[in-house]
Amino acid sequence: MHPAFSVIFLTTLIGVGQGLFLALVTGQVYSLANLLAPQDSLNFYATGSAVALVFLVAGLLASFFHLGRPERAWRSAAKWRTSWLSREVIVLPLFMFLVAAYAAVHYFGLTRPLFTVQEVIEVDASLILGVLGAVAAFALYVCTAMIYASIKFIEEWHSPLTPVNFTLFGLASGFMLAAAFSAWKGVDLVGFFGAWAVIFTFGAGVSRALSLRRNKRLAHKSTLQTAIGIRHNKIEQKAQGFMGGSFNTREFFHGASNHTLRLVYVFFLIVVFVLPVLLLGASYWLASPYLPMAAFVVQYTGLLAERWYFFVEARHPQNLYYQSMA
Repeated sequence: MHPAFSVIFLTTLIGVGQGLFLALVTGQVYSLANLLAPQDSLNFYATGSAVALVFLVAGLLASFFHLGRPERAWRSAAKWRTSWLSREVIVLPLFMFLVAAYAAVHYFGLTRPLFTVQEVIEVDASLILGVLGAVAAFALYVCTAMIYASIKFIEEWHSPLTPVNFTLFGLASGFMLAAAFSAWKGVDLVGFFGAWAVIFTFGAGVSRALSLRRNKRLAHKSTLQTAIGIRHNKIEQKAQGFMGGSFNTREFFHGASNHTLRLVYVFFLIVVFVLPVLLLGASYWLASPYLPMAAFVVQYTGLLAERWYFFVEARHPQNLYYQSMA
């Protein structure tokens, strides 16, 4: 497939925003359980939620560059009964609203307990919004991933590993950003969020390795014989019937060389899974507030390459006929 950079930025940016919000809610829950020191509502939770919202808005804006008629974008929600894209279009603004409400509650200090659970956990409006937002975040991960996993004829995507990968990559990058945000704010939670970021990065590495192995071993159902309806053992395509390119060759075939694919493959494996972990480890030993920030920037750069490769490795059946030009 031809990777659209607007979609690459959309899926990675909102993934970071979702992961950061989930990290903030996780930190709040841990503090309510007296497992972490409580943090300032305005300086930490409100500001952190605002940062998450910036990533979500940036991802939403990136999606408009992929639309032929952006003014008709609202119509994409009409087929929510059958379309995962429509469901994503509905869940994303709902999640953004919950993040904004969560930030507002902390900003204005509306954190008085509404009731107490078993005389231990004090539940306020921010916790309720945080739980609802967490549910919406995971629902959004599923909706975004299922846009691709539900396409049966693109066999590289049609796997349960696709939503698992989208979710783990989003959590890894979001918790990595939470560690960087904590370092920026001077909050003693870099180790907590960093440890979770390493765990999610490791999980993402395992699931992506499984998907890469699966895709490498795929025996595609569509062949050149089935594409043109001729049952012959030896068929070699010389041209697609015309001299120039077409919509098919522009939109469904990436055109990258095998050398480029190998470089991107090695690049994202190192930059997503190895370097950020090393930078976080170095920040622990050197007590540097800048290395966690560098770890997030490095990992997000690698995620852009990984998402590009995700699209490129998908073989659309129509390419069996249209990828060759005279």
